[in-house]
Amino acid sequence: MKASARNQFNGTVSNVVIGAVNAEVFISLKGGEDLVASITKESLEALDIKVGVEVLALVKAPQIIIVSDFGDYKLSARNQLKTMITQVNSGAVNAEVLMELNGGEVIAATVTNDSVETLGLRKGAEVTAIFKAGAVIIAVKN
Repeated sequence: MKASARNQFNGTVSNVVIGAVNAEVFISLKGGEDLVASITKESLEALDIKVGVEVLALVKAPQIIIVSDFGDYKLSARNQLKTMITQVNSGAVNAEVLMELNGGEVIAATVTNDSVETLGLRKGAEVTAIFKAGAVIIAVKN
């Protein structure tokens, strides 16, 4: 699949929780991490998503938030993945930060150069990549 979303995670649906309007889809990645996607019940049915189905989860790089220190705070975002920064590519205004998950999958985030400085983002730093369940788009093969 060709798509503009930089983050494309192959995984298997491990659980589905159906609500009144939306459904939560839990996706297991090869490195043992889990993603959560929030999609409409109509999309769940149209894509025939159920436990055991192979899916592709897409997340655009600007949707990724990088946290280097939580302090005493907890966040409501469902997807909080521990990563290690492998590369920081600074541009005129923004930077692309590449992070690697345990299973070798790469997460790309775009942040301001000020954020790179403020958070001390550098190769080898351990950070958490965060994104909301609603930021995840699910694709299935026909």
